[in-house]
Amino acid sequence: MDSFLKRFFPGVYQKKQDSKVSHYCQFDSELLTVFTSSLYIAGLVATLFASSVTRRYGRRTSMLIGGAVFIAGSVFGGTAVNVFMLLMNRILLGVGLGFTNQSIPLYLSEMAPPRYRGAINNGFELCISLGILFANVLNYCVVKITAGWGWRISLSMAAVPAAFLTIGAVFLPETPSFIIERDADADKARILLQRLRGTTSVQKELDDLVAASNLSRTVQYPFRNIFKRKYRPQLVIALLVPFFNQLTGINVMNFYAPVMFRTIGLKESASLLSSVVNRLCATFANIIAMIVVDRFGRRKLFLVGGVQMILSQLAVGAILAAEFKDYGSMDKEYAYLVLITMCVFVAGFAWSWGPLTFLVPTEICPLEIRSAGQSIVVAVVFLMTFVIGQTFLAVLCRIKSGTFFFFAGWICLMTVFVYFFLPETKKLPMEQMEQVWRKHWFWKKIVGEEEETKQAEKTALPSM
Repeated sequence: MDSFLKRFFPGVYQKKQDSKVSHYCQFDSELLTVFTSSLYIAGLVATLFASSVTRRYGRRTSMLIGGAVFIAGSVFGGTAVNVFMLLMNRILLGVGLGFTNQSIPLYLSEMAPPRYRGAINNGFELCISLGILFANVLNYCVVKITAGWGWRISLSMAAVPAAFLTIGAVFLPETPSFIIERDADADKARILLQRLRGTTSVQKELDDLVAASNLSRTVQYPFRNIFKRKYRPQLVIALLVPFFNQLTGINVMNFYAPVMFRTIGLKESASLLSSVVNRLCATFANIIAMIVVDRFGRRKLFLVGGVQMILSQLAVGAILAAEFKDYGSMDKEYAYLVLITMCVFVAGFAWSWGPLTFLVPTEICPLEIRSAGQSIVVAVVFLMTFVIGQTFLAVLCRIKSGTFFFFAGWICLMTVFVYFFLPETKKLPMEQMEQVWRKHWFWKKIVGEEEETKQAEKTALPSM
């Protein structure tokens, strides 16, 4: 919004009005970059603390903390009178994200029955998509407020979903896994499982949870244990899946979409409307993911979504390289073609890498390292988003359309990684996920060797 830029980032506003400044460089501002990326460094730090809170005090407690901090951040944003208050808004929102992204996927995975776990966990990504869609619609509406204070509504409205989250978390039960781990109350966990599953036949699942909890109690330092050889597959996937997730360029699309649409020649309201269309495509794709993820599995969605994103990024890069120069405007036909191609990209992400980045790591980690594994996922997401947020506008200014070819190359690499190294995990109980690694062509060489060593040691003990 121009009124927002005039007040807090006048240098950016002046560059926008200067016809001598390259379109690709109009938004290249250190202050604007710090404002955008401060959220992610705050989230990175917060998620490291959130892991201990989630493990010790429960998933619900982390959700309550996250919701309360969100509300505080929204107050700073809506009442901001200087850049410091804006930065406090972003930092507090980052802390809230650190706690909620760490706890909510865990909560959903532990509460869901195995056959519906993918669909239920994908609901998390769907709600994120709906939230971004609502924010884009809101921005499109408030930009029409001629008095110039519409941005205050945009920055303060985050308090509404945060209030729902905070109030809702008060009434939610804890997960059966946490009840057994903290209270060792198998009867209470059984009653909750019976309510969740709609049947009294839950003994097998309860036995698996009790066994996992007993093992978890022997682990005092989950962050140290996740580096053990037997957890190597989980560690590698918890690191690389979110790392690759951010190198798709999705957060560039999410947070800089209006900037990019303005860059290619669309007016302010048209660029905001284009962002709304973009998020509508993502929301529909999220719904598709919920329907098909437990039917077709995780690998197929990763692979097909990867190919879809590669082609989209290559197409956007090619159109911009051919038709969009440093000065002047792009023909509307090509501008709308870029919009359509970006919609295809966002849809490909929203039904594959978007939801699966949080689903797969939570379901492959055993209880004793689950909170640590999820913290690593969230921390890597925040770290990479921070890095990309810090560098994207400068990179766009320097290599222009080549930015999209850069992202396409990374998507090629991550699609190859999934093909060779990510096993299928659909409909498997989380407590039985260990079997997957023993059957995988590569990971069995790592986890299998440790088991063979243990067996050899046990066999050798009587002769000592």
